[in-house]
Amino acid sequence: MEKQVFDQLQETAYHHKLKNGLQVYILPKKNFNKTFATFTTNYGSIDNHFIPLNQSDWKKVPDGIAHFLEHKMFEKPDGGDVFQDFGKQGASTNAFTSFTRTAYLFSSTSQVMENLSTLIDFVQTPAFTEESVEKEKGIIGQEIRMYSDTPDWRVYFGLIENMYHQHPIKIDIAGTIESISHITKELLLDCYKTFYHPSNMLLFIVGPVDPDDIVTLVEKNQSKKEYTDQQPIERQYPDEPKSVAKKESTVKMGVQTPKCLVGFKERDIHRSGSDLMKHELSVQLLLELMFGRGTENYKALIDEGLIDESFSFEYSEEYQFGFSAIGGNTEDPEKLSQRLKEIIDDYKTGILDEEAVERARKKRIGSMLRALNSPEYIANQFTRYKFNSMDLFDLIPTLEELTIEGLNQTLQEHFHDDAFTKCAVIKK
Repeated sequence: MEKQVFDQLQETAYHHKLKNGLQVYILPKKNFNKTFATFTTNYGSIDNHFIPLNQSDWKKVPDGIAHFLEHKMFEKPDGGDVFQDFGKQGASTNAFTSFTRTAYLFSSTSQVMENLSTLIDFVQTPAFTEESVEKEKGIIGQEIRMYSDTPDWRVYFGLIENMYHQHPIKIDIAGTIESISHITKELLLDCYKTFYHPSNMLLFIVGPVDPDDIVTLVEKNQSKKEYTDQQPIERQYPDEPKSVAKKESTVKMGVQTPKCLVGFKERDIHRSGSDLMKHELSVQLLLELMFGRGTENYKALIDEGLIDESFSFEYSEEYQFGFSAIGGNTEDPEKLSQRLKEIIDDYKTGILDEEAVERARKKRIGSMLRALNSPEYIANQFTRYKFNSMDLFDLIPTLEELTIEGLNQTLQEHFHDDAFTKCAVIKK
């Protein structure tokens, strides 16, 4: 077992790799009451074109299948209920699918070892049937319809659809009613066997736990299961132009208050490791500098009646894609998008104020330190960073190293006019 010490944050993480390729990370936190664990596969909604395990030909699977598989993993061979199993052991459980990951998790204040065994076993024991797959189509279909009636979801995915010409990120994570109708038990098993091999997964535990006890349990658990060695998974994604697919779009819905998001598509992708972390933090810091709640711009937008408390901004980047999104509720989507673009253009033609940059940097560091008190945040983000060859606990040192020169360069590159698009949800 390897030990990794992060002196600045006074954290010590432990890492153990099993013979079957499973990566186990443990972060002991003696002052925590709750233990939080995630069992995550490096497989998300964009991974719809790949070579299945023990096959030689490329296969394109229906959109939404990763999310569909997540739902089906909660079935047990004996017909029992995984949620009840966790409940009897004093734990709560859940799962989620993102563009790039599928994670299964639990949190508990007792019976941690029992819950950890339950988590590993149900994820490694697919038990769905053809009948249950057909039944699930109706359930997920209702979920898709529910999200399609949610204004926040529509404006967010509308913005992403504007950005991307053909990359699967533009497809809703749950897929469409049409796409999930083509999902079969055999296709689900192809995806499961390919992407749920231990060598493509990461188990992370944070809480008042003993690393040796955790590793002993996991080793014993995995020794009872047979896994053949697996070659690296071959995935294929379409070539994506740097420009956005559409400059703007409008969705009419029965809303009381319209919504507007503007965003910039990342034009330079395929970063990983420290390069990705530095770039992501740079864009996030710039957004804080321009639109943070303590800025003059934020106050001005409030005074002009263009935004309310729903206003937010974000930037997310993975190896295959990246984008920023800025906006919220507004009575005048056109005016808000115009003002947001004006503010960004002013920054691009001006000189960054060093004092303002330091204030924004300190605010971001404060937010990160608060987040690192949350076991849920640590568990979910630790895995995401590891899958991108980064360490969560390098965030603050990297943020401190960002320079004015580097921020200026990122400002020009990311907030490029060709990468700009906007989406509005307006009243019918």
